[in-house]
This record gives sequence, structure tokens and C-alpha cells, in this order.
Amino acid sequence: MISRFLPHPLLSLTLAIAWMLLVNHITVNSIVFAVILGVVIPVITRPYWPDMPRLRHPFRVVEYIFVVLYDIVKANVEVALIVLFKPNHALRPAWITVPLDVRSPEAITTLAGTITLTPGTVSCDLSANGRAILVHALHAPDPAAVRDSIKQRYERRLKEIFA
Repeated sequence: MISRFLPHPLLSLTLAIAWMLLVNHITVNSIVFAVILGVVIPVITRPYWPDMPRLRHPFRVVEYIFVVLYDIVKANVEVALIVLFKPNHALRPAWITVPLDVRSPEAITTLAGTITLTPGTVSCDLSANGRAILVHALHAPDPAAVRDSIKQRYERRLKEIFA
């Protein structure tokens, strides 16, 4: 019965929290509307999620979010320093192919989004078989180190999160 009204409880919670953060006010109206959004959107989109992703360790998501936020802030500072103080001829942009161990479409999408959210890197393409992702790095004197960092900081955690 409860799964009928809350088919994706984590999505419902995420939508409600996102709405409250966007509104930036805690009032009864905004809380009620956040709950309505958190219930209605998952119910409407349920037919498009026939195989809902299973989270093996849902509490690891919080750790992952903090790692990504830390990396975004750190990369912002690094990119700002590169733009302000490094001459263009000193930049070492690189195309990096990152082989993937994760197979879940949700995990791959999360990884690609994380790479793109981090300043200085952009996920550009996914191989046809889904086993590698092409990343462009603004400044990568050691492309292997960038690849290893992506695999260690993000992909390893996503393998733990998604079943």
C-alpha cells in the first residue's frame, strides 16, 4: 500500500529537500508543496522506472556527496588559479579514456555528471558498449593520474552504492 504512494522514497525525499533549498524559506506552504512534489512526481514517473535502481549502501550516498562537493570547491580554486596566473601555452589539456567497472546505467550517469560538475573536466562520450568514458581535462600534465583519481574517488564509491 505504501509503495503505491511512495514508489521511490529516496527520490521523494530528494525532491522535497531540493524544493525547500530552492524556495529558501521554511513556511507551512513551502513544506506542503515540497511534500506534494515529493509524492506526485514519483507516482507520475513510476511507469518510466520499470527497473528501479537498487542502492546497496544508501548511506554511502551522503559520503559521496561530500566528496563531490569538496572536489568541486577544490577544482574551482585550481581552475581560477590556472585562468588567472598560468599562461595559455603552459596548459596541458588532455583527452582521457576512463575504463569503467560499473555497469548500472544510473551509476554511469552519476559518474558522467560528477565529472562534468567538477570544474576543469567534462565527460564527453560513452563508448558504444558502455565500458569506457571519454573525459576532457583542462590541465592534465599526467593523464594517468587524472584517470586513476576518477576511478578511485568516484567510481569506487559508486560501485559500493549501486548494487
